[in-house]
Amino acid sequence: MSTVSTANGGISFWYAEEGTPAPREPLPGDSSADVCIVGGGYTGLWTAYYLKKAVPFLNITVLEAKFCGYGASGRNGGWLYNGIAGRDRYAELHGHDAAVRLQRAMNDTVGEVIRVAGEENIDADIHHGGVLEVAHTPSQLARLKDFHSVEIAFGETDRVLRGARETAERIRVSGAVGSSWTPHGARLHPAKLVKGLADTVAALGVTIHESTPVTEIRPKHAVTPYGTVRAPYVLRCTEGFTAGLKGHRRTWLPMNSSMIVTEPLTESLWATIGWDGRETLGDTAHAYMYAQRTADDRIALGGRGIPYRYGSATDNDGRTQPATIEALRDLLVRFFPTTAGTRIDHAWSGVLGVPRDWCATVTLDRSTGLGWAGGYVGSGVATANLAARTLRDLIQQDSGQAGPTDLTALPWVNHKVRRWEPEPFRWLGVHALYAAYRTADRRESASTHLGTDRLAKVANRISGRH
Repeated sequence: MSTVSTANGGISFWYAEEGTPAPREPLPGDSSADVCIVGGGYTGLWTAYYLKKAVPFLNITVLEAKFCGYGASGRNGGWLYNGIAGRDRYAELHGHDAAVRLQRAMNDTVGEVIRVAGEENIDADIHHGGVLEVAHTPSQLARLKDFHSVEIAFGETDRVLRGARETAERIRVSGAVGSSWTPHGARLHPAKLVKGLADTVAALGVTIHESTPVTEIRPKHAVTPYGTVRAPYVLRCTEGFTAGLKGHRRTWLPMNSSMIVTEPLTESLWATIGWDGRETLGDTAHAYMYAQRTADDRIALGGRGIPYRYGSATDNDGRTQPATIEALRDLLVRFFPTTAGTRIDHAWSGVLGVPRDWCATVTLDRSTGLGWAGGYVGSGVATANLAARTLRDLIQQDSGQAGPTDLTALPWVNHKVRRWEPEPFRWLGVHALYAAYRTADRRESASTHLGTDRLAKVANRISGRH
């Protein structure tokens, strides 16, 4: 199918449908605040929200390079779910019980986002249908069963394992041999959530300056071309765009992910697919996919295209490569053969933040007042909310307004991550690893062997994935 008629870029389909927000004023010059937050995505806005709710008299300034939700918060797949990057590593470092506490906090976070959206009248097309992850091959099924058992061991006793027939009763994914479902997930419209959250934060009295890129963060200073904001606390909430800050080129790797969205499907076509529960949908391939059934009955589906640009470069408008669009369309048809003649209305891409050990973190350096949260590795829609509440508690504890909390004791707090390798080793390594994952997926598809392909195991060890 030709992609000539497919809109490409323009930030994302979510904004093509919703429209970009009216611009807020840039920083007019030097200013001061009690807390300066760099980044107007989910992490920065949720942090501003919870801090302002906890301490209404705080003077909080948010600085955003483009507009709130320009980055991953306005380009993601709309998965509000309980996955968190690095949980297994935290179990190794701090013990199983500590990792269970982190997982339970993530489980609760799904409901917390839904609660706040309702309380603040943010209509983000949220549907609490859970998350369904499917397996296509014997190797994927073995991996799925192991995954299911591990999740139960981390306290998710309400998770359900389904065979091929039970899976087809929920959603007819071609060739699916099994699935695992958790209730701790919901579908949402990413741009509606971030726009509603930005409006809510502004209405609370938080100052938001857009079109204000921060070039350098140092203790008590956020430096922009228009002036410097001075504050006792400066929080870096820039996720995949962190590499653009002075001194942070190798802090987190900006990994690219791409998406397509179909035209609205007819009732007769949906009858061949099912998906009445509107669960978010994923798989257990090494180069995995993610999808949702949108509120207006499209399929939005994503996966890796070109995983990384040399020098930690990031794109401007979300444009993705034609070959990636075709690969995602092929994946769509492989999952749902009856969509073969369906038009692809939009394609786009964005970046997510990947730490060297694949562990999401929240940090407040009490000696400098610098804080940060991120490295969500694609699980940021919910994780950003938990990170924001944790930053709130850390700042209140540091300022003497409150004591330690359950959140400040979670194992991801103040976790230290080593930097990524310099170029060209960073580029060569990432592309080699993802070539290995794609090769492993092809070999598993052609095999009846139950184990994970050895090439994927080697890639996991090298990359630091757990």
